[in-house]
Amino acid sequence: MLETLKGKQLGIALCGSFCTFKHVFGAIDALQQAQAQIFPIMSFNAASIDTRFGKAQDILRYLEETTGNPVIRTIEAAEPIGPKKMFDLLIVANCTGNTLAKLAASITDTPVTMAVKSHLRAQRPVLISLATNDALAGTAKNLGAVMNYRHYYFVPLKQDDCLNKPTSLVADFSRLPEAAAKAIEGVQLQPVF
Repeated sequence: MLETLKGKQLGIALCGSFCTFKHVFGAIDALQQAQAQIFPIMSFNAASIDTRFGKAQDILRYLEETTGNPVIRTIEAAEPIGPKKMFDLLIVANCTGNTLAKLAASITDTPVTMAVKSHLRAQRPVLISLATNDALAGTAKNLGAVMNYRHYYFVPLKQDDCLNKPTSLVADFSRLPEAAAKAIEGVQLQPVF
């Protein structure tokens, strides 16, 4: 199934779910092993905030060295994605509840939301890899909305800590390459939950 990814150009957008960066990096490795070309995109916060999970400059350098491509980190740089049909698939690799809400409302105010809007303009698939602590609370309405929009697909989701974080959902990052291959084919990988 992953042979579908060979030679494909994939945009990988990172948002501010800093605790999931290591999972995104693992998914990037798996996608590259499937011989996909990776083009990183980062939200303003993901590209500039130092956290206990890493320094922003180190993460930027890692992404650029690993992928061989510069990180898209401005709205202006993300705008041509759709008109130039730069990607076969755009993956929002650690989509926060904040970004999901913006996608549900068609708000474009970060490089990631601009990348999605521009990519959808060309009617190309977007794969959401959600990571949010309130997916089964305040974010639930946005999750439902985006799931019903055309050209959106989701990496299968699970509760990551149902006792201590009962409203949290996180994508199963190990299934991201498989979900990407399916999304390119226009199919939602099942089960979603």
